[in-house]
Amino acid sequence: MRLVHAADLHLDSPLLGLARLGDSDLADTLRAATRRACENLVDEVIAQEADALLLAGDVYDGNWRDYATGAFFVRQLSRLHDEGVPVFLINGNHDAESEITRSLRLPPNTHRLSVDEPETVVLDDLGLAVHGQGFARRAVLENLVPAYPDRIRGLVNAGMLHTSVQGDLRHDTYAPCRPEDLSGCGYEYFALGHIHEQKIVCDGPHVAAFSGNLQGRHPKETGAKGALVVDVEPGEAARLSPLTLDVARWELVEVATDDCRDADEVLDAVEVAVRERCVQAAPRAVVVQVTLTGATAAAPGLVEAEWLRSEIELLAAKAGAVVEKIRNRTRPPADALRVDPELTGAVAAAASGLVGDPDRVRELAAPLEREIGRRLREAGLLDLRDTDRLESLARQAEQQLLAQLAGAGGEDAAC
Repeated sequence: MRLVHAADLHLDSPLLGLARLGDSDLADTLRAATRRACENLVDEVIAQEADALLLAGDVYDGNWRDYATGAFFVRQLSRLHDEGVPVFLINGNHDAESEITRSLRLPPNTHRLSVDEPETVVLDDLGLAVHGQGFARRAVLENLVPAYPDRIRGLVNAGMLHTSVQGDLRHDTYAPCRPEDLSGCGYEYFALGHIHEQKIVCDGPHVAAFSGNLQGRHPKETGAKGALVVDVEPGEAARLSPLTLDVARWELVEVATDDCRDADEVLDAVEVAVRERCVQAAPRAVVVQVTLTGATAAAPGLVEAEWLRSEIELLAAKAGAVVEKIRNRTRPPADALRVDPELTGAVAAAASGLVGDPDRVRELAAPLEREIGRRLREAGLLDLRDTDRLESLARQAEQQLLAQLAGAGGEDAAC
């Protein structure tokens, strides 16, 4: 039997970071990315000749009232109905608060499992039993798995759960459970949702896994996104294969500049790294955040932020990417500094301490915010409430000061 497991579609979720891209074609592509990724999912379910689709929660994104979102989803399910493919879905924490979820009429091929208690749906013609429970409310804080039904012998048993699984501190804790709770059910496969990365939780005879989300929604959701193909037989361990379905890809590109002698060599290294990510992602659009690191002789030539951004945007465009953010964390080598090392160390420590203390940054910016903050925002120059932007300015100030210290005592020291 072949199943496809997907989760966390977050249809029409507003992708973050698009303001920096303006009104470009890429920004338009990203705004439509969650729908296109869903279409890709349905295309692949049909192409893979899957016996069923398992959707492990968070089809929607919070309390949406735009019924066009729901109508789009029903059209995709209807495509699978026309192909004779059953769909099983459970509510996740976002679906639980969605008005669309409560009012949609789903096609006959779609089974939404109960939110009151674990439910089992058996399709005798397929030899498939699907067990699961959705969220009746956003914050389900109890472990639901102990109440899940026993496996049915002679059938492929698939469990479905929207969960953080205990121990993952990066995500809100919903329906927490232990890996041994999942494997203890004895199901051939447990389809999990909520964590936005592909991840096997239980290996061995009773596999449990997160499929991840279909499309990265902000710069922290990097790399390939998609679903899982699950090939399984009764009493046998499931075999998983990833399906890549994303439309556009966020990438974090970190370039170590320690061996670069000047700014040109830094830019060459950035171009190589960005081009490599574009080749890996092709034909998808790529949005990059570039971070320059290291103690390098090139550091003094990189302190002009506008020039650096312009140069990196040009080379990224040549490679086929768009730049969302640049972080310059380079510094001159210690032996290049011509003043007391204790002074430069103190400068670096003060800047790092400031960057690592958002409350202190906001405190320092507060007088300026009260005096000219509104005018700066209206002019499109600076938002003094944006901690990330203030952090970037602190880094830039550190780099500029260290660059000046590196030149202290030279021919231009008096300038």
